[in-house]
Amino acid sequence: MEIIASIFSGRNIALLGAALAAGLAGMGSAKGVGMVGEAASGLLTEDPSKFGKTLILQALPGTQGIYGLITAFLIIFKIGILGTPVELTTAQGAYFLMASLPIAILGYYSAVKQARVAVSGVNLIAKRPDEVGKAITASALVETYAIFAVLVSLLLVLFAKV
Repeated sequence: MEIIASIFSGRNIALLGAALAAGLAGMGSAKGVGMVGEAASGLLTEDPSKFGKTLILQALPGTQGIYGLITAFLIIFKIGILGTPVELTTAQGAYFLMASLPIAILGYYSAVKQARVAVSGVNLIAKRPDEVGKAITASALVETYAIFAVLVSLLLVLFAKV
């Protein structure tokens, strides 16, 4: 019983939240950036001069991973992993886990969806290079929901009572 209690300590549950925030959002960003990179590489074999326009679209799905990483770092600092250790109850650890879920889940999902829009933008640039602004705008609109998620996660972590 003591081993199980130490595994499911408040600190470990909070660390699980930090890992999910960075891991899931990072996985979504890696997948998204890769998807757009594949589409961009196909276009660039035909017209290398469009590199700058496609690079912007490829970078957009990477922001969700950054949001997850920021949330994870904030949790790590808040619970004292990199400073004075803070003893957390299981309920406090679960609070941090729950606080990480908006950016963990929506970060993954929105990065992949944003990548799909950005891939379509690469196709638009292939046919109409002057429409790059429309391609970027369409992809950036998906970002709005990742921003909402990171705001919720960050506010919950910042105002947590530990």
